[in-house]
Formats: sequence, structure tokens, C-alpha cells
Amino acid sequence: MSQPTTCRPPLTVLLASPRGFCAGVDRAIQIVERAIEKYGAPVYVRHEIVHNRHVVDRLKALGAVFVEELSECPTDRPVVFSAHGVPKSAPAEAKARKMFYLDATCPLVSKVHMEAGRHFEAGREILLIGHAGHPEVVGTLGQLPDGAVTLIETVEDAGAFTPRDPANLAFITQTTLSVDDTAEVVAALRARFPAIAASHKEDICYATTNRQDAVKSVAARSDVLLVLGSANSSNSVRLAEVGRRAGAEAHLIDDADGLDLAWLAGAAVVGVTAGASAPEVLVQGVIDRLAQSFELSFEEIDAARETVTFKLPRVLVS
Repeated sequence: MSQPTTCRPPLTVLLASPRGFCAGVDRAIQIVERAIEKYGAPVYVRHEIVHNRHVVDRLKALGAVFVEELSECPTDRPVVFSAHGVPKSAPAEAKARKMFYLDATCPLVSKVHMEAGRHFEAGREILLIGHAGHPEVVGTLGQLPDGAVTLIETVEDAGAFTPRDPANLAFITQTTLSVDDTAEVVAALRARFPAIAASHKEDICYATTNRQDAVKSVAARSDVLLVLGSANSSNSVRLAEVGRRAGAEAHLIDDADGLDLAWLAGAAVVGVTAGASAPEVLVQGVIDRLAQSFELSFEEIDAARETVTFKLPRVLVS
């Protein structure tokens, strides 16, 4: 007598697109990989190259050594600066110690650094909208002398700020913020200081914006939203926040092991996305886990097509 088959409940999976690696993250990871291939292990990396535990662990296995300060690095091995950018003091120290370094700063972060420099040269007082302590914010603040840039985290900060000259202000932003939250802070600043100068182009990067737009579409139709990404990843945390704001029960998880199937009790539709520093293999792992308990059907929700690529340092391609 044949055994009865277990009937798995149906579950529709909405896959957000775009999701996962952006061009800046892909470039940064390739820089570390190619440096190890060309120069051998170990290659030192100042701060996590990107904020994802799985990426960092894989690169460690290849021969990357992650440190927080250059003082932890020997002078006879290559060092890579992370995608988040570094204060000017970091390359200055590397040059003083005659270290060979590779800069994996995302070009869109470097653009914000250049904008800050232009505003400073024009004599403007600069406001940086961002999160205190984030490596990108630390790097951007470190482009200019102490006191040249004031950090604004919230609408309340924007309301409390007292400028030296209200007619001579500019603002820049961290690239991985919530588009909606940032718009509220910018509106508060513009209401108080109508003449405040802005960047020629939005500082929040295209990848952050596209992934948040995709999540809004997915979350509006989902009972539960799963965001693949590490808890120290700003863009991943923002995706979960955007999903909750759009009405979904959103959970940020590192990988399939973080998935609690109890979250899906009674759910008919689950949305899945990944932060810009999370590899696609993590998404596949969640799908495989779901397939063990549900009869899955899929729909891809496209918010944008991304074709951006960034060049690698010449020394790694020659």
C-alpha cells in the first residue's frame, strides 16, 4: 500500500527586482578577490569590505584579513579600503608608511566626497544627512576639517540646527538612506533655509532607490516580507523599514537559517528581496527552505533595470 503524500499549502513568492548586489558592492568584492589572486594572501581590508557576514566570511576563507585601523596592518602587504569610503587621514597614513593600498570606495560615495569639497571651497556651511557612526558617514565627515560638516540625523535635528549664516548653507546625504525619511529631513531644512544648496543630482544612490521602490511594490501585495541582509547593513535595514511602512510584516534575516516558518502561518503571499550587499545565493537558500514546506509559485516584480558598472583599478586589470 502506497503512503499518502503530504499536501503542502500553496504560497506565492513575489521576488523584488532589482535586489542584491549593486555595482559598487560588486566592484569592491572583485577588488579584494583580484588582489588576493595577484598578490597572494593575506590581503588586509580596512573595515568590512561590505556589510554582509556571508561575503566577509567567504573572503576571509580566500585570504582576506579584516581590520579596523591601518595600525593593525603590516607595511609589506596590500590593504584595501572598504566600499563605504574612508577619511582622508587613512590614505595619508598609508602613504606615510609606504603601504600599497587599493581604494574600493563606491564611486557614488566618492561623488558625495567631491560635492562636500566643492561646497567647502565655496565657503558654505555643510550639513550631512546620515546616521552617526556609520562608516560612510565617518568617511565623509573625514574629508574636511573638524567642524566643517554638521551631522543631521532627524527632522528634529533639522529643526534644532543653528547655522552661522542661514543664506550660505548646503546639504549632502549618506547614499544608503531611506528615500522617504530623507525627503522629510530635506523638506524641514528647506522650509527653514530656502536658499540651502543641494547636490546637482540626488546623493542617495540609484541602487538604494531602486531597491526601495521594488520593496514598496512587493510589500503592498505581501502578507510577509523577507529581507536578506545583515543587521549592520544600512541599506538592508532600510528595506525592512520601507516594507513595514508599506504595510507588510517585514523581517531582516542573514540567511535561510534565520527564517521562522511560524511567521508564515496563514500567509498566502511572501515577498523576498535582498540588500545591496547580500549575494543572490542567500535568496536561493530561502526559496529552497520555503519549498520544503510550501507549494511555491513565483512572480518577479520589476521596478527598474540596472545596467551600471564601475571600472576596477588599473593595477588589477593590467
